[in-house]
Order: sequence, then C-alpha cells, then structure tokens
Amino acid sequence: MNTYTCIKTYIPKPGIGIVQLHRPEVLNALSLQTMIEIVDALQYFDNQSDIRCMIIHGSDKAFAAGADITEMSDAGTIDMLERDQFSRWEKIRLLKKPLIGAISGYALGGGCELAMHCDMLIASETAQFGQPEINLGVMPGAGGTQRLTRIVGKAQAMEMALTGRMISAYEAWRLGLVNRVVPVSGYLQEAIALATEIASKAPIAIRLIKESVLKSYSTTLEAGLEFERKNFYMLFASEDQKEGMKAFIEKRKPTWNNS
Repeated sequence: MNTYTCIKTYIPKPGIGIVQLHRPEVLNALSLQTMIEIVDALQYFDNQSDIRCMIIHGSDKAFAAGADITEMSDAGTIDMLERDQFSRWEKIRLLKKPLIGAISGYALGGGCELAMHCDMLIASETAQFGQPEINLGVMPGAGGTQRLTRIVGKAQAMEMALTGRMISAYEAWRLGLVNRVVPVSGYLQEAIALATEIASKAPIAIRLIKESVLKSYSTTLEAGLEFERKNFYMLFASEDQKEGMKAFIEKRKPTWNNS
C-alpha cells in the first residue's frame, strides 16, 4: 500500500480494512489530494482477497466538514472542467465490497456526499449532516442533489440544499440516511462490529447483494427484479452455496472459501 499524507489506513481485525481521514487542522476538509488517497486506499482494500468489508471514518469532531474551499475559490469554469474532480468519486461507487461510514461530528458538503457514497452509515450522537454549498454561492456537485433526494425525499433534500440547514444524527436516522445512532464513545466500535458480521458471510453472495441493491437506484423495478434473479441463479454455481446449504442441513457453521 502507498504512503499517505491525508489519511491513515489500518486493519483492526482480520477481514476489515479501515481508511481514516486525517487532516485535523481543517476538520478533514476534502482536498484533491485527500480524495486521491481515499480512492487509492479503498481500491487497494477492495482488491485484497482477505478483506471482506471496509470502513471509512474521520475524527470524533468531524468526519469531513466539506471540500477544501481554498483550492476552488479562485478557479474558473474551465479550471473546474479540466480538474474534473468528481470523476474519481465514481470509483467509490464501483467498489465491489461493502463500505461502511462511521460518522461523528460534521459531515457537510462533500463530507455528506462522501458519507452517502457508503453502503451503510453508523452515526455518533454528535453527527450533523448538511449541504451548505448554497452559502458559498454554489451547489452540491458530488451527489448532494441526487443521492440525498433518493434517500430522504424531495422536500427534505430541497430544504437542505436551498437553505444549507444541517440535520442531527437522530433526524438523519428518522429520514433513513443512517442505520443507527450510538454514543460518540462507541460509534467506531459499532461500525467494526457491523463490518465483522458482514465479513463472516459468504463473500460472493455479499458482492452480488450489494450489486443488486445498488441496481435498484438506476433502473426500473422490472429490470431490477430480472437483475436480482440472474444474480440469485449465478450463486448456484458457487462452492459457497453448496457449503452454506449443506451446513444448514447439518446444523453447523459454514466455512466459506470465496469460490
């Protein structure tokens, strides 16, 4: 793995790869270099056969307070087009393995959008989500008007994007943005526990389930159901399917071999 300056990576237990944003002096603002490193680290973990689930987190005070405005304040339209900074975000969406966001403190602007790129979110009681780009005279550019609307609905997304209003962790939970809210002292441990549970399941089935759920956001119900059925049938070519059903019949714990 490469050496990083804006993030840290570690493996707290077998099967779990973690990326930690580490720019405390700017509340983990997402600079271009930070995003390059995040994508590189996540892709590295995604390609390791012994990693089954990934987690991304910041600090207790801030997951990420937004984009690094100092890099954009003097940019022109052509500068932004040539920079094409959001294209690398697509690589996060294409990750094969589940990605859990452990969110505490501020998750604003690009930080909120990065959180929404995750497959599941565990939030601390201090987490705050928002798209405050309107206060800078701009708008969300990495999914804040699209993913947020699909998750919380048009009215809530419209209000958040047009006013810059932040929502609390509990409101985010009520709106379906996060899976659960826990004390600050335990949000990362809760994310690791969830990742550990997922990592104990059949790896190929995990990948196809993630693909199928994400497919529902980009297609019709009819096409999504067909995609789901094909993935279901495909799993019957795997050794893990044979092992899983045999273990169920024999009333024992299955041993997955990722094949």
